[in-house]
Amino acid sequence: MKLRKIVMMLAGAGLIAALAAGCGNAPAGGDAGTSQAQESRQEESKDSQKTGDKDADNLQEEPKDSQEPESEGEAEGDKEGEEENYETGDASLDNPRNQDEIGENELLVVSFGTSYNDNRRLTIGAIEGALEAAFPDYSVRRGFTSQIIIDHVKSRDGEVMDNVTEALDRAVANGVKKLVVQPTHLMDGFEYNDLVEELAGYGDSFEQLAVGKPLLTSEEDFVAVMKAMTEATAEYDDGETAICFMGHGTEADANQVYGKMQQVLTDAGYEHYYIGTVEASPSLADVLAAVKAGEYKRVVLRPLMIVAGDHANNDMAGEEEDTWKTAFESAGYEVECVIEGLGGLEAIQQLFVEHAQAAEDSLSGGGE
Repeated sequence: MKLRKIVMMLAGAGLIAALAAGCGNAPAGGDAGTSQAQESRQEESKDSQKTGDKDADNLQEEPKDSQEPESEGEAEGDKEGEEENYETGDASLDNPRNQDEIGENELLVVSFGTSYNDNRRLTIGAIEGALEAAFPDYSVRRGFTSQIIIDHVKSRDGEVMDNVTEALDRAVANGVKKLVVQPTHLMDGFEYNDLVEELAGYGDSFEQLAVGKPLLTSEEDFVAVMKAMTEATAEYDDGETAICFMGHGTEADANQVYGKMQQVLTDAGYEHYYIGTVEASPSLADVLAAVKAGEYKRVVLRPLMIVAGDHANNDMAGEEEDTWKTAFESAGYEVECVIEGLGGLEAIQQLFVEHAQAAEDSLSGGGE
């Protein structure tokens, strides 16, 4: 008889204990607390949350604005009952990956989600596609953590996507034996840790279970992401252009990833690159001051987030007086906004493939 093996590729040994404590039956249906937390988040990987915890996607007490970085309420500015006055694309072109007939091996890709249909397909969908190509023996499925985004897309476009609980229950109902979960979070934060806690409740439901790490985990990850960022924007690096990446930011300790990314860029000689956040430090004011200290004529703005949703379209590229675009234009710069999420970059997709592979490798040699 095969022994069930749960290998969690995590930062923090305490999370292993959480899994062991939670090896009971899978929770039935959606969890009310999780649902409320999901409904309080704001935006793509909103890697933001509350002081004292580590980063991203807060599912705890305060109203969460929760990436990549990232990590997301009001679904990306799409208030319930309100029609958008912009085009988000054709939802039917996106594969919701909520099909049955999964087989014994599943790779579940967990994302915050976005209601921007085209961008969802070009970022989250592209990551899922890369994972599918890399894992031909696995059925790739999707789970979103934002119930508001799920409900909004269903109401607006008639497209149905699973939340994480629904995706896990679908795996159980389909008789999945080996489950690898790969989140698309920017960092190891609140939402990532909450995912781990929910998986603990399913420890008795699969023979083998592993979860991959977020995008920015190791030193090598920072270098790989830096390379992807700079290669994607190399055409602008002419000495007269400041290239500014906008992350979400968090009051928690994990906000340090933004400062670390800035240092990695600086140490590698990318002196015209600047990292800022919407809701933390470095702030827009900090980035603007740094740019003004140089001799630039132009500014290029791009999101440091997996998807380019509400923050990218409104906080960064919007025309209101408090946006990044307006602030730099008011300072006299010519501004170009590149509204593309990190998930659209092949190098970022491959980094998630590497993390999922490490998780899958951890399952090798499971006990008999």
